[in-house]
Amino acid sequence: MFQVAAHPQTFPHHHLRHDAPPQHRRPASSAPAPIQLPRTLARPAFADIARDALAGAAPDLAAAGVPDEFIRHGLRAKGPAMLAGISALAPSHIPQSLPRSRLPPVLSVPLRAAAHGVALPTHALAVSPAGKVKDDADAPTTLYPVHAVVLAAHCTALPRMPRPAGPAGPASAAHAALPVLPLALPSPPAFAIIHAWLYAARLDAVLSSLLPAALPSPFLARLADPAAPALRTLEAALAARPTLHALATHVCAAAAGNLGALMGHAGHVKELWQDVVALGICDAGLWAAIDVAWEVVLGAMNLAAAQ
Repeated sequence: MFQVAAHPQTFPHHHLRHDAPPQHRRPASSAPAPIQLPRTLARPAFADIARDALAGAAPDLAAAGVPDEFIRHGLRAKGPAMLAGISALAPSHIPQSLPRSRLPPVLSVPLRAAAHGVALPTHALAVSPAGKVKDDADAPTTLYPVHAVVLAAHCTALPRMPRPAGPAGPASAAHAALPVLPLALPSPPAFAIIHAWLYAARLDAVLSSLLPAALPSPFLARLADPAAPALRTLEAALAARPTLHALATHVCAAAAGNLGALMGHAGHVKELWQDVVALGICDAGLWAAIDVAWEVVLGAMNLAAAQ
């Protein structure tokens, strides 16, 4: 199996920090028992692009010794063409779910009529749960068309991917032949967020997926503004406690103070964090988005518990 190590799914136990103003807290005698969550989500050690993995996906880039950031910058510029290549595949021929035992070695997908001139994906990832069921032949998998060079450039924990069945690049045939690679991750559903981010690099979309309909529109609009780097906006938010408090207040109100709903948000953030760690993604922007989401969810839960 094409697999990366799963980050431990058990959180270390720390008390949830109380940031609510004292006048809004309940008396200690009537306060519920504190919810056990980690104060921060640990980041893995930074890692450069694995040159062996890059050589398998883009030999020219590996041979030329192009710096990591230039590779990622160039891929962001090619993101629309790659997304068009994924969209060129006939979706009805990509199974929504298959058991591991029924995965084909190669997925042959017909192309739509408008597929000419786009960058087709090179592989299909069959994502399934890691952990106790990693050897379960009936474990469900979700298939994602991907470009090997995108994974090699961002996911430093992945080994070298096998060569595609045919040359990558503009579509010219009636079908795309995608080698199928089983990939076990701590949270298969969270990979959908990563897959979208790998191609669009939209941090506002990451936060909207983690906290659906919960963050204020002006904040998300600033993240989507190409004139203001999203990383700078996120770093400024992390450095400004009033901003984090305002965002937490908005999220708490959107959940109507329901701790169960807020715990659901926390679970989404935790699951994305686990997958990002397992894949070895070291992007500063994505990590800043995860940090903001976690800070805001903790703050919202504190506010809800104090009501």
